[in-house]
Amino acid sequence: MDIFLIILGAICLLVGILGCVLPVLPGVPLAYCGLLLLHATDKVQFSWQFLVIWAVVTIVVQVLDSVVPIWGTKKFGGSKMGVWGSTLGLLVGLFFGPWGIVLGPFLGAVVFELIDGKNTRLALKAGWGSFVGLMTGTILKLICCGLMTYYFIAELI
Repeated sequence: MDIFLIILGAICLLVGILGCVLPVLPGVPLAYCGLLLLHATDKVQFSWQFLVIWAVVTIVVQVLDSVVPIWGTKKFGGSKMGVWGSTLGLLVGLFFGPWGIVLGPFLGAVVFELIDGKNTRLALKAGWGSFVGLMTGTILKLICCGLMTYYFIAELI
């Protein structure tokens, strides 16, 4: 049973890392599930403090991942229309692979800011903010999943 849980935990970690760049998958929570599955084995027992800390980190990162792109758009001068455009661009971008995921929020923010009557310079600035926010959230998730993967592997060695 331990081998099954370890394999399932490793799969959760791998899918979690993919989820860091694919917004459809909840990357960090999946990686945390990988740690929990490893903890469920007889081979590895994490402390309850370790598990609670990582649960809190998982929740915080998930919340930040939702807030940072909006914050980036607003910080760079975007309006509510830019935020909506960024969100819609991300959803549409999912159908165009990795480039769509990266460019979708940027283009969505720019187009919706232009529709809202902003000049091109301000629209591009809001789009850049959306891109910076998206990349910041992605990097944060990758760091978090990378650390969880490290602890997973370190406990098995």
